[in-house]
Amino acid sequence: MKSNYTIIIVVTILLFALSIAIAITNYEISLKTANIKLKTQSLPLSTDNIYTEIQQHIIKPYLISSMMANDTFVKDWLNSEEKDREKIVKYLNNIKNEYEILTAFLVSQKTKNYYTQNGFLEKIDKAKKSNQWYFKFEKKSQDHEINPDYNDNIANSLIMFINFKIYDNAHNFLGVTGLAIEISYVDEMLRMFKKNYHLDVFFLNKDGDILLTKQGSTNPKHIDEMLELKKYKNSIISNTTNIFEYKEKGEDYFVKTKYIKELDSYLVVKANLKDFTTESTKVFYFNLVISLLFSLIFAFIIMLILRNYHKKLERLAEFDTLTQLPNRLNFTKQFNHFLALHKRDKRPISLAFMDIDNFKSINDKLGHNVGDEVLVQCGKILQNNIRKTDLLARWGGEEFIVAFIDTDINNAHTITQKIRKSIEENETLKKIVSGGVSASFGLSVSSEFDTIESIVSRADKAMYEAKQNGKNRVVLTRYESSEQFF
Repeated sequence: MKSNYTIIIVVTILLFALSIAIAITNYEISLKTANIKLKTQSLPLSTDNIYTEIQQHIIKPYLISSMMANDTFVKDWLNSEEKDREKIVKYLNNIKNEYEILTAFLVSQKTKNYYTQNGFLEKIDKAKKSNQWYFKFEKKSQDHEINPDYNDNIANSLIMFINFKIYDNAHNFLGVTGLAIEISYVDEMLRMFKKNYHLDVFFLNKDGDILLTKQGSTNPKHIDEMLELKKYKNSIISNTTNIFEYKEKGEDYFVKTKYIKELDSYLVVKANLKDFTTESTKVFYFNLVISLLFSLIFAFIIMLILRNYHKKLERLAEFDTLTQLPNRLNFTKQFNHFLALHKRDKRPISLAFMDIDNFKSINDKLGHNVGDEVLVQCGKILQNNIRKTDLLARWGGEEFIVAFIDTDINNAHTITQKIRKSIEENETLKKIVSGGVSASFGLSVSSEFDTIESIVSRADKAMYEAKQNGKNRVVLTRYESSEQFF
């Protein structure tokens, strides 16, 4: 065991050294790969996730707004000089309630009247800053637009306006209709990406204005206010997806951009490389501690394995691997011990030597797998019919041996006959081998002059006599009885 402990100590030291070396190497690699991972995985994936989220929440309101712009009722109402305002108010109110949106609106090109589900709101005027959206949209060639913005008059939260132009059958411009929906989930999403993934996310329009960012954020309102980033304005405000890196205040930044057609704006995802390398440092120390801990655990496991290995070796040396019964070596060791005691106390030990009949034929005709099943079942029958104080072993091949402790020849004969009948009548064996299995036994009793070799030799001769006389029987050694027992 001293050599085993030496092995464990050496292995533990090697594992410690290996764990530290691996942790340091992995840390160096993680620093080098953080740059590549951020550029090729984190930023592209985050950008695509944001884009997917926005698409999912725009499709439905987009279709509703389009439906409103093509609704015959709306067109007829505008062409009828906007008579009976209650009808359009009711219509807008039904849209709001049915689709659970924040507000529905309509602006007439002819009268410049602005209606919502609450009624007439105002008459839009070019002089009003809040009305500029209409006149800008009027001049655009597009039939629709999506304007995300914060609106202090509507829910005081992030709002998305989806506007559609209304045309009559002659393609005359009648006005603008649409709806507004609260998209506070975008704000929550932007904050989540900053908190969990260390990513700054915002949206720009074509003029470089920052449309969407974290609510209440101190971020600049225009890209030109963003120091080094403004140098890449042309790369950001582009209909192609771009990724680039730059330095700001001595720190490395990565930026991924994507044009979002539905919003007609540009998604910008910015990451500070320092945030990702800081995490790598934490992971390094964590991995180092875990590695050392696992080294100790592994060393402990090695110790257990070595102990278990020794136990298995001992068992393999003394037990049959097929039947799990003691083997010849084990039996000899125990029998010699009992034989010495019983010679001193003058108490008998009876020995039964068993051989399975026609076993070679079973192996040849049915295969060794069937032969193994027969051996295992016979071993179980022997175990079930002897006492715990008796000795049982697989002697070799199809031969088994039983030592009946403190048992004379007559009692041993009774037990052996019972074993023989159990084998002959066993249903499991009959299923394994058609017609069943039988065994022949030779039975002998110890004397004061016996050695294990002499008593086994007598029992073995008696067993062969049983074989010669028809098998499936128990035969006693001749000088112990003049009769053969069947």
